[in-house]
Amino acid sequence: MVVRDPALPQRVRIYEVGPRDGLQNEASLVPVEVKAEFVRRLLDAGLTTVEATSFVHPRWVPQLADAAELMGRLADDLGEASRDLPVLVPNERGLDRALELGLRHVAIFGSATETFARRNLNRGLESQLEMFAPTVARARAAGLDVRAYVSMCFGDPWEGPVPVAQVVATGRRLLDLGAGQLSLGDTIGVGTAAHVTALVEAFADAGIGPDRLALHFHDTYGQALANAAAGLRAGVTTFDASAGGLGGCPYAASATGNLATEDLVWLLTGLGVEHGVDLDALVGTSTWMAERLGRPSPSAVVRALAQSAP
Repeated sequence: MVVRDPALPQRVRIYEVGPRDGLQNEASLVPVEVKAEFVRRLLDAGLTTVEATSFVHPRWVPQLADAAELMGRLADDLGEASRDLPVLVPNERGLDRALELGLRHVAIFGSATETFARRNLNRGLESQLEMFAPTVARARAAGLDVRAYVSMCFGDPWEGPVPVAQVVATGRRLLDLGAGQLSLGDTIGVGTAAHVTALVEAFADAGIGPDRLALHFHDTYGQALANAAAGLRAGVTTFDASAGGLGGCPYAASATGNLATEDLVWLLTGLGVEHGVDLDALVGTSTWMAERLGRPSPSAVVRALAQSAP
């Protein structure tokens, strides 16, 4: 049953991160042809933004060592449309690879805390911004859209709760560098609904409206969907999600799966919020990928619909 709340946004964009964030922490290497098929299936299910991979050094994320080959396969399959698939670029070398392929959308990955910045980037909270500056400047000069992920926005396994003001200050600096959107990540899944509301309101008080924000939740404590609902009520209209609930963070052991795209779609559908996704096709895709990974999907909606299927 659909019960439309007129106070909610009419439509949201789902930023699908399954092929990159979802698969990056898999211990067994996923064949490049499976990754390419995964991206194609997600697009066919109606997801308009699918982050395909990351141009990170293979030593740090071996699962994504085939990034260039994957993008080549997708270019063969999708033609010009493949250039609109976002990719993560950790530094200028990664950007060089994206530019060589003619890609139009890139993302950088920063931290709201000192400790995680050092563990993930081998740089401090301030020096990470110095590293990002030339990457963002070059990308913008080349006409690329730049997204900035901000990890550890709610809690850090080494530092504990992260002050809202610290997150806002880091996010503002990234926007000042030239990022078009901030994706605020609950990397270890400790956030709660009121915390989400407070963070979005703090950005608004700093002159950064919800149209510049995306929310990226992990479901460690089962709060991802409640947090997404809180973000929706706060006016955010872009939500990161991973098909089947795949994912984690290779640099934070307590980061479990991402918010499942299917669970988010079910919520949005019930609220009468448009999203453009064919849920049956998406569930079929996640079931297909789960079979290739050799384990059931953690998504509650995938499990429920799979069990009820004739």
